[in-house]
Amino acid sequence: MIKAIVTDIEGTTSSISFVKDVLFPYARKHLPAFVVTHADKPEVQHWLHEAAREDGLVSASLQEVIGLLLRWTDEDRKATPLKALQGLIWDEGYRSGEFRGHVYHDVAENLQKWKRQQIALYVYSSGSVAAQKLLFGHSDAGDLTPLFTGYFDTEIGAKREVDSYRRIAVAIGLPAEDILFLSDIVEELDAARAAGLRTTLLARAPSDCPAAGAHPCVADFSSITPD
Repeated sequence: MIKAIVTDIEGTTSSISFVKDVLFPYARKHLPAFVVTHADKPEVQHWLHEAAREDGLVSASLQEVIGLLLRWTDEDRKATPLKALQGLIWDEGYRSGEFRGHVYHDVAENLQKWKRQQIALYVYSSGSVAAQKLLFGHSDAGDLTPLFTGYFDTEIGAKREVDSYRRIAVAIGLPAEDILFLSDIVEELDAARAAGLRTTLLARAPSDCPAAGAHPCVADFSSITPD
């Protein structure tokens, strides 16, 4: 029986267009000024250093690191330092009311239902944990963060690597077979299944469900029956 559900965000709980057309452009536009004005803060300093280290830059100037982060943004690089800094920038956007986190209409009611069924709920996204909490905390369905037991990002590992899901199972403290992972990306589901997790593919357009896919496929959360 499923005792925990781990869900992806982009394309699963929230529209890809919200992430691509709202969040990413906002972060890119504000990144240079944010870095310059916050470079003295320890958390920002840490991630700037990590970005430079990851790219092999030695004694990089602030402008060089900014250029690196902008290039990673344009490449949609799943780099932990970039994701962490994006989360800090989005914090300002959410708190100023410039946007709210999009969630599909079926998401909140089913998360609440599963919570009532005593199923532990977790998030695993390439976006930072801070960014995940912001999206669900400022969602257009209200503050959904009380529903979640925990969050995982790329600090636990890349989403297409089997070991990432093994670590998640250990962190949750349940046998892998008692955990259901939800995503719209087949390669992520393949990795999760190889680690022993149960899996379900979200295809928000029902016609996108593979005819003979390796994972159960549904169009929305209402069609998921954890058992």
